[in-house]
Amino acid sequence: MKTYRQSAILELVSQHAVSSQDALRRRLARQGITATQATISRDIKELGLVKRAADGAYQTAQAETPSAAVTGDRVRRAVVEHLRRADRVQQLLVLKTEPGQAQPLAFALDQAAWPEVVGTLAGDDTVLVVARTERTAATLGRRFERWAKE
Repeated sequence: MKTYRQSAILELVSQHAVSSQDALRRRLARQGITATQATISRDIKELGLVKRAADGAYQTAQAETPSAAVTGDRVRRAVVEHLRRADRVQQLLVLKTEPGQAQPLAFALDQAAWPEVVGTLAGDDTVLVVARTERTAATLGRRFERWAKE
């Protein structure tokens, strides 16, 4: 449910100017998603949402175009916090997390916009990472495993 709710939040803030947690809660309720203010607050933090200066509406932090070092550090933190196992099959990486933790990890990878990553697909406890080549998949897999041991 958390993954679904967080995906709905990302979709809402990308399509509408949502400037308060209560407005976000009401929009989620219209979609049949019930959440408390505390849950929405945690989701906003986990998703890295920030408020725009112009109108105070929520947006993803990526809209501010952080440096590569910042996004790389965000991925590293997400890997350390969420990754439990990584398996590689050719140019695909299958990243296993605890239940409900795949979305934050995939989101961090997507926000980093690394050129070696074509895209991600997140379920509840699994992230599929499509790398450009087998070689880059192997390099990414080793990097993720090294970070996960920290």
